[in-house]
Amino acid sequence: MHWFVVVEVLLALATAPGLAGALLLAPDASNLPLYALCAVPAGPALAASVFAWRAFLVDHDAAPAREFLRGYRLDALDALRTWVPALAVLTVLAVNMAHRDVVGAAAVFTPLYAVLGAAVLLWAVRVLVLTAVFTFRWRDAARLGVLTLLTRPRSTLALLSLLVLAIGTAWVTFDAVVVLLASVLTFLLAHSEGTVLREVRERFVASY
Repeated sequence: MHWFVVVEVLLALATAPGLAGALLLAPDASNLPLYALCAVPAGPALAASVFAWRAFLVDHDAAPAREFLRGYRLDALDALRTWVPALAVLTVLAVNMAHRDVVGAAAVFTPLYAVLGAAVLLWAVRVLVLTAVFTFRWRDAARLGVLTLLTRPRSTLALLSLLVLAIGTAWVTFDAVVVLLASVLTFLLAHSEGTVLREVRERFVASY
């Protein structure tokens, strides 16, 4: 319980600027780029929480605040390299879906945009997890993100289920509920991605 409380508080603090900005925005499609901007701090915070939870799964006596802050310091830049481009693509897709009549997109493209958006989000989260645990060049992490999504269908389905749970919870209730459950959701993410992380370690990380 101590870990969940500490990680929750640190996640809230790390994403506070974006959360504060999002609360000030009207729920309108014209604000989608601003919502994406508010979501930028979530990338490094997610990577830091995965780093902390992986440390917890190895050693329950580790200090949650120390591990989270260490993960944030080590992974923030790599997380932003993945998260910001992914948000940009997701924003373009969301704007096209919201204004399809204006941009001239046929209704048939809406499901395609949704599938493409889901794929981009899955890839981004997978790469965040990989860069939180390993030190890869960005292009290698990006390739491994695609590779593991395609070759580990069960893990990909588990990741998709977790994202659907988070988005569905926010849709049915309030965004604040997802924020309050962030430490639980990130723990489930770190745990469910364990199979992928083990495979990457065995196949792509040199041992000396």
